Amino acid sequence: MAGFLSTLRRIYLSLYNWTVFVGWFQVLYFAVKALREGGPTTVYGFVERPLQLAQTAAVMEILHGLVVISFAVGLVRSPVSATLPQIGSRLFLTWGILWSFPETRAHILVSSLVISWSITEIIRYSFFRMKEAFGFAPSWFLWLRYSTFFILYPTGITSEVGLIYVALPYIKASEKYCIRMPNKWNFSFDYFSASILALAIYIPGIPHMYQYMLGQRRKALCKSKTA
Repeated sequence: MAGFLSTLRRIYLSLYNWTVFVGWFQVLYFAVKALREGGPTTVYGFVERPLQLAQTAAVMEILHGLVVISFAVGLVRSPVSATLPQIGSRLFLTWGILWSFPETRAHILVSSLVISWSITEIIRYSFFRMKEAFGFAPSWFLWLRYSTFFILYPTGITSEVGLIYVALPYIKASEKYCIRMPNKWNFSFDYFSASILALAIYIPGIPHMYQYMLGQRRKALCKSKTA
């Protein structure tokens, strides 16, 4: 039974990783194509569907990091404490900002956002593919996997924060997703305030994630030297 579950796990993760890899490759391809043919204002229109599919599929990574009670094993070792805030912020940008407020889609930060995200994910999933196929990754690619965040994390996170800020006037004016009292639930919700809170969370979140990635880099590169 254990052998069957292990095989099933490998097949599932392989299919998942390949699917998401192809999705992010499409995002990068269409983003570059849009920049060449129409400029930054056209990028979102080119990448909308593959971006939504690839980023939403990342929800599964949260589940992968949890302990699956019925099998008593986790699918992967990624800590949920690191995975959840990153995926949560990306989903908020993908659906809560770009999809919900079309006024933000022509901003130049959309280009830097999707390019930073897509290159990061393509490198990450390519690394998984190499390890899956050969059992290891070349030292140069290991270095690339754990070093590109020095550039891509600042560009990506700056784009995220910038787009939320750009969206704030439209969020406030539209009152979209707001719940006002009185109502039968005796509950109120203000999306504008929630977006301000999301921006505030970036303040402690950015250094926390950066320190986490630095730690992962040190661990991975030191392990490769001693191997």
